[in-house]
Amino acid sequence: MTALPAGERKSRQPVSVSLTQRHAAPGYTVPFSVIPGLNMSSGAVRQPYPRFEQGFTEAFAPDPVAGNFPRQVSNALYSPVQPTPTSAPRTLLWSPELAEACGFDADFCRSQEFARVFSGNALLPGMVPHATRYGGHQFGHWAGQLGDGRAINLGEVTLDSGESWAFQLKGAGPTPYSRGADGRAVLRSSVREFLCSEAMHYLGIPTTRAFSLVLTGDSVMRDMFYDGNPQLEPGAVVCRVAPSFTRFGHFELCARNGELQLLEQLVDRTIAVDFPHLQRLLEQGDCSVQEMRVLWFEEVCTRTAKVIVEWMRVGFVHGVMNTDNMSILGLTIDYGPYGWLDNYDPDWTPNTTDAQGRRYRYGQQPVIAQWNLYQLATALLPVIDDRAALENALTQFATQYESGWAAMMGRKLGLNLQGNSVSSEDEALLSGLDDIMRIHETDMTLFYRELANFGDGSDVLSTAVAEAFYSPEALSGAARAKVDAWGQDYLRRLQQEAVPARLRRERMNAANPRYVLRNYLAQEAIDLVAEGDDSMIRGLYRMLRRPYDEQPEFARFARRRPEWARSRAGCSMLSCSS
Repeated sequence: MTALPAGERKSRQPVSVSLTQRHAAPGYTVPFSVIPGLNMSSGAVRQPYPRFEQGFTEAFAPDPVAGNFPRQVSNALYSPVQPTPTSAPRTLLWSPELAEACGFDADFCRSQEFARVFSGNALLPGMVPHATRYGGHQFGHWAGQLGDGRAINLGEVTLDSGESWAFQLKGAGPTPYSRGADGRAVLRSSVREFLCSEAMHYLGIPTTRAFSLVLTGDSVMRDMFYDGNPQLEPGAVVCRVAPSFTRFGHFELCARNGELQLLEQLVDRTIAVDFPHLQRLLEQGDCSVQEMRVLWFEEVCTRTAKVIVEWMRVGFVHGVMNTDNMSILGLTIDYGPYGWLDNYDPDWTPNTTDAQGRRYRYGQQPVIAQWNLYQLATALLPVIDDRAALENALTQFATQYESGWAAMMGRKLGLNLQGNSVSSEDEALLSGLDDIMRIHETDMTLFYRELANFGDGSDVLSTAVAEAFYSPEALSGAARAKVDAWGQDYLRRLQQEAVPARLRRERMNAANPRYVLRNYLAQEAIDLVAEGDDSMIRGLYRMLRRPYDEQPEFARFARRRPEWARSRAGCSMLSCSS
């Protein structure tokens, strides 16, 4: 495959690709039992929690082998499991908006019963715990069977709107896919997952959501730095929700194992449940089964392009863009060693495991997204017998990303940039912007936020955005002159828009957040929670729900990364150990 052209600003040309074929074979059924659930409804007019349903487990045959021990699983998409109880669960955070939407009473969310359920100590009626099987390409290499190694799915809840949300515990104990690990999660990774999931949602970026964060009261042994010095850390369990947790890797493993019947069932159920508008086209006779499947893959490409554009908009770096961490719905999923650009550096990765190769660095994310889609297309060839259509969808991904990136940059800059028809003058302006943000260590979030006020009181860019420079006093001579020259070009371009300054500021501030979840802030909150102080994590959670507002009470959360956090563990780069 020809790679999507690398570049920290955007893709430059659409890419044509070619695919290779794979093979296939069947599935079966077996019942299983579940542990007893809570009964909170005696004497009540209305239960304080929703009824859980099992659309996924009822649609597919389970792994016939019982038990949470590690094993290779064939011809099954999931295995029945039981969460491992914890000693002293305590709810740290929960989402009131999600709770209300899903039918949980606030009093129940504050109860010890809630903490028991969402730490894996008890089940609500209708919950059937299970772990799903998938594979994936990790750092560019096929890794074979992976699966939910520390995630346990509980079932789905149907909202009043008709939309269904799946609930999943992360860190509730081992599953058949734990590969010898304990299936637990530590406090630091759980806090980061909860906060970042919700931060991304309120930034307007497609993502899985975090429903609850429960401390377990137990310790977990982890070698954070992979240096042979493991230590005990506090344990926690996050409950996350999404319309679906289906990943590229679910399809890949079926194809790699030659399980054609199961692959076909998974494709068609995914379309019927998660892309019902495409299923309706088939039912109305507007397309054939093959055409519907092609339309589905095209939409997966489109959704993926859109979410990558949004990551680039706010300076988010996923850190582990393996195919098993790619959502079929185009959601941001699996918040491991992620990070936010403090100083603008397209070559930065937050993942210590990726420090040398930097495969998953910020500027490479669109390239990797197309590479991952290529792997998905290859897996789908046995059930979408239209190689040219799949190749075209992959090629169009580049076009869609480029168009989306240009429009997004226009919103950030207060300019009207028309996708694929960006003028040569605007191309030069965007290229120059990239150059000046590299000249001197520049905080990406602060730069764009301050840029909205440029031209109001000062026509000197280096003065107007001085707060964004990590060492403003060191910016001098030719470097400062280059920054200010770009500022003059930008002011002239703004004059062509003829948009009132107030309206332009509003539009730019709606695209450029005042607050993001800077790594050092998350680490400060983690340290305090470990000491029994929940104040900062609660403050961060409140702040992150209004990221585009000024919020003077949280002004300190918008400051540049402090010098002490530059190289401290957890404040810059992170390991996969969690």
